[in-house]
Amino acid sequence: MLSRDVATVNMLYCFWSMQNIRPYHHGHLKEALVDAAVALVAEVGPQGFTLREVARRAGVSHNAPYRHYRDKDELLAAVAKQGFERLSAAMKRSAAQGQTPQERLRLCGRGYVNFALRWPQHFAVMFDLPSSQEKYPEYALPGREAFDTLLKFIVGCQEAGILSAGDPEPPALTAWSIVHGIAKLAISHHLPFGPAAVLEFTDQASRMMLSGMARGPDSI
Repeated sequence: MLSRDVATVNMLYCFWSMQNIRPYHHGHLKEALVDAAVALVAEVGPQGFTLREVARRAGVSHNAPYRHYRDKDELLAAVAKQGFERLSAAMKRSAAQGQTPQERLRLCGRGYVNFALRWPQHFAVMFDLPSSQEKYPEYALPGREAFDTLLKFIVGCQEAGILSAGDPEPPALTAWSIVHGIAKLAISHHLPFGPAAVLEFTDQASRMMLSGMARGPDSI
């Protein structure tokens, strides 16, 4: 009788355990692999990891990643896609606090740098590797959307008469180059101040940039 009760308890325990296993292979594996890839990039950089190690950290077999990604480059493209989505959101969220077109443009740049400080692993994958747009075009759209976010605030300044009318891409590329340089220097610890001061420096640089572009190239 006792052995029968023990067998019943064991069966119920096994059933309960099966119900509580995280189903990586039923919808969560892609997210688990991206998370594991980001964590590994933080340790070894975007050049130094393998799909096998990502799989080990995600708690799946070494063949499991191939259910969703053709190779490690496609997984990195997925990490970059996630990064560009977060970058766009960060720029929009920061710019929304501005009351004028120039404030929104300045705060957009602040959001860019703040993203890099918060997500340096994504930033490295997004910009330290060759572009994967041609090989994996399905991941390219968020990158363009991030640039279009900046472009929209440049156009806003042009429409308000703060910047000269014309093709908005050259001033957008100028603004991008400035905040990207600050972000890169900051996350590689080449600026002589901490995160809060980095953001203040970004604001200062953005004001100088806007002042220079408002005067026009002929005044320099």
